[in-house]
Amino acid sequence: MLVRDAMSTVVLTIGPAHTLRQAAALMSARRVGAAVVLDPDGTGIGILTERDVLNSVGLGQDPDAERAHAHTTTDVVFATPSWTVEEAAAAMAHGGFRHLIVLDRGEPAGIVSVRDIIRCWAPARERAPQVPA
Repeated sequence: MLVRDAMSTVVLTIGPAHTLRQAAALMSARRVGAAVVLDPDGTGIGILTERDVLNSVGLGQDPDAERAHAHTTTDVVFATPSWTVEEAAAAMAHGGFRHLIVLDRGEPAGIVSVRDIIRCWAPARERAPQVPA
């Protein structure tokens, strides 16, 4: 199976000036764990995850004052729609992260998460013949 078959094509994008509270509210409303941060004047494409927000709050930082740009991962590993889900899973395991931005012709086309990959693999495992122990 390919990433294009597993990824979510509805991508939450925010700007670097969004506060962490604004980002968290948008992620919560969309029921997603990450937002793509588009900064055409700065670092380009980055990602802000629920873990980034949690770490900031855990440090006692004010989510109404902290801006997305200060917590955005800019050293991002990008997937392409033609990657296999196995390649995406390997990249996530190697990098220690749970979301990959999927780029198509240099533009965000989707996000694939560990949850998306599990959804793809779970039905295949249920259909696989059971080997007696």
